[in-house]
Amino acid sequence: MTRAQRVAVVLEEFEKAFPAPEVPLHHRDAYTLLVAVMLSAQCTDARVNKVTPALFAAAPDPAAMVALGWEKVREYIATCGLTETKAKRIVETSRLLLERHGGQVPSTFEELEALPGVGHKTASVVMNQAFDHPAFPVDTHIFRLARRWGLSRGSTVEKVEADLKKAFPQHTWGKVHIQFVLWGRAHCPARGCKPPCAVCARLGAGA
Repeated sequence: MTRAQRVAVVLEEFEKAFPAPEVPLHHRDAYTLLVAVMLSAQCTDARVNKVTPALFAAAPDPAAMVALGWEKVREYIATCGLTETKAKRIVETSRLLLERHGGQVPSTFEELEALPGVGHKTASVVMNQAFDHPAFPVDTHIFRLARRWGLSRGSTVEKVEADLKKAFPQHTWGKVHIQFVLWGRAHCPARGCKPPCAVCARLGAGA
């Protein structure tokens, strides 16, 4: 089976299961999306979604977040793990947004990745979901499924991302990225799916 045929199978099953996927992290705007994605490092989206309502009620924008201070932010995000590091980075990023960007989240990869705690994956999510810029963030779910389904043989996130960008039409990247994540959580776990999920069954994978 060619990679194009594999892509067709994946897209067909994704559309059956998740025809209108939404970003799993709850947010109001580009800023709250950025903070939520920063919090999601080594933490589940479900856990992030439990702490952000109170955090965003107290600090809905960069100025309020800076005024809150990292020690108070840490209290709000106490169950997310790496709390001191995340709190400090969120407050420092908020300060730099005020200092460099007039309190707005920048809309370029270069500017986003210059912010503390904002790596390429985080920047990709924000660029795609907040600014509708073509991007294909690769998390642990996408990395393992892309390799399991024969869409990439890459051993690094960067190589898998490059392969997926070649395999899927650019206009689908944002939607497919979310569908990958939802599929991995619901149907095809890290230890393999037994019995095989619909995609694994059709592609002869999943063992």
